[in-house]
Amino acid sequence: MHSTKRIASSLVMALAATFSHAAMAEPVKNIVLVHGFFADGSGWQGVANILTRDGFNVSVVQEPETSLADDVKATTRAVEAMDGNSILVGHSYGGMVITEAGNNPKVAGLVYVAAFQPDAGESLLDLVKKMPPASEAIKATADGHLYFDQALFHADFAADLPAADAKFMAISQVMPAVQAAQSPVTQASWKSKPSWAIVSTADRTVNPGLERFMAKRANSKTVEINGSHVAFIAHPAEVAKVIEQAAAMSVK
Repeated sequence: MHSTKRIASSLVMALAATFSHAAMAEPVKNIVLVHGFFADGSGWQGVANILTRDGFNVSVVQEPETSLADDVKATTRAVEAMDGNSILVGHSYGGMVITEAGNNPKVAGLVYVAAFQPDAGESLLDLVKKMPPASEAIKATADGHLYFDQALFHADFAADLPAADAKFMAISQVMPAVQAAQSPVTQASWKSKPSWAIVSTADRTVNPGLERFMAKRANSKTVEINGSHVAFIAHPAEVAKVIEQAAAMSVK
């Protein structure tokens, strides 16, 4: 009798553990998108529309680009507002932001899109110096902000977008504070979280060789897209596919 009860009890515990594991292993359904320098969150519209259509909860961070610390706070605020864990996606400088913000326990994985993947102690400027980009269009203002030369914006930043779209992006660009590019990351979340990287092979704003180097160093699952620095705008389906793969392979 006692043996029968023990067997029944063991079966109940095993079934409970199985159901618990299945619940824990559910794919992540929250995606937080982080833009980079000279852009804003509207660039994610195509990707966000696809993700939303496919059943994901999407949050687009409008970080102020006043400092790395401020941008990490804005991203953390978005992560905390989501119900459950999230995949953090960063474009360009957004990679700096998600590398720091990704240490939040509610972040299940990271996706870098033509983005910087710093190690602890590295700033954006440190990484640029390793492998400079083809473009020399980034300039500084007298009061400590950066801007992208409008005359070179289409060719060097958004070559695979229609000229009219690139022109509007150029005239509406966000000018980040220089200190955001100078600030180092304190802890690299890709060392403890799974990561994916999209390399833009025709990128003139971030050296594709640097993108590959950082992705390899982080052991990121890597996909290459034949696109400019804003390939996520020009090729939203390809970018959304990688994000969805990351969500499916990460767990709550």
